[in-house]
Amino acid sequence: MKRILFNFFDDIALWKTGWLIYIEKKLRRFGVRFERVKGVIVDFLMARRGTYQRPFLHVSLLVLLASGVLAAPILANAYPMGLPSSLSEFTPSSAIVTSLDLSEYGVATQRSDKPRDQVITYVVEKGDTLGTIAEKFTVSIDSIKWANDIRRDNLMIGQELKIPPVTGIVHKVKEGETVYSIAKKYKTDAQKIVNFPFNDFSDLDTFALSVGQSLIVPDGVQVEAPAIIIPAPPVFAGGSGQFLWPAGGIITQYPVWYHNAFDIANPAAPGIAAAGEGVVTLVEYLRWGYGQHIIVDHGGGISTLYAHLSEIYVKAGDRVGRGQVIGRMGSTGRSTGTHLHFEVRRGGVPVDPRSFLK
Repeated sequence: MKRILFNFFDDIALWKTGWLIYIEKKLRRFGVRFERVKGVIVDFLMARRGTYQRPFLHVSLLVLLASGVLAAPILANAYPMGLPSSLSEFTPSSAIVTSLDLSEYGVATQRSDKPRDQVITYVVEKGDTLGTIAEKFTVSIDSIKWANDIRRDNLMIGQELKIPPVTGIVHKVKEGETVYSIAKKYKTDAQKIVNFPFNDFSDLDTFALSVGQSLIVPDGVQVEAPAIIIPAPPVFAGGSGQFLWPAGGIITQYPVWYHNAFDIANPAAPGIAAAGEGVVTLVEYLRWGYGQHIIVDHGGGISTLYAHLSEIYVKAGDRVGRGQVIGRMGSTGRSTGTHLHFEVRRGGVPVDPRSFLK
């Protein structure tokens, strides 16, 4: 019996709350509409020289009274112990937060290292060397030399250095140049230029450039200089083997902070295999970004993404097996050539895929 009564009163409370929300929405809509025609009403009252002044004031008071009745339950819920009689009795939430002893909980402020989107200027300090500066900004020594046209390793205190956001070249676009010609000039891949998220293009479909703009060329090298030797990560060893490699070809880009994925190129445009068993959760046919792409959910918060496809053989909701062909390599979306953009995601966020592959 007590449970029945409890459910009954609970239903009444829900019914009351529902009506309050409904009335509040109606009044809000009325208020918006009233604001729109307020000017017309004022002009009308002025034209009648105050004939309707008293009725108008009466209606306004009734509206205010109704607003107070509706606001009373909200105020009661906000202050269950009643309103404070004076400010001295009121303890703001900020005072409660600042009274916590954070050291007791092992909480410490951590600096957030945000990715850099452009060239910055650094002033050389005592004890600085090209090596320490390169390590500080996670770029190569050669990149700093090329950006500042430095021929020697000696630095002077107070000297200003231009620091590129990533290892590579900062290039000022000249008339007639394209991402392909610039990539060839600096011995890198055009897709790496396109993948850098802070490079701008006057036309996203053709990746056209504007004369005079600064373009970041990741992993590019000066023609007259020896190539940067970037040790290839152990992608074929040390991984868990949870996933298969989705396609054969040449790895044109390894995971970096702005492109946490593998780019696998193959001009033969082979079929793309599911890296593991799972359920297809997304199939998109876009002309930008990832282009035609697929996302497969493997459970446990882990999913894989296959982008820039030319053909898709599955649909959302399909269950696929490990190694099953789900599409074909292509060059759709933000792509400069036939390749696969392969991501592994945890909780929807791209993570380094190397630990998941053999």
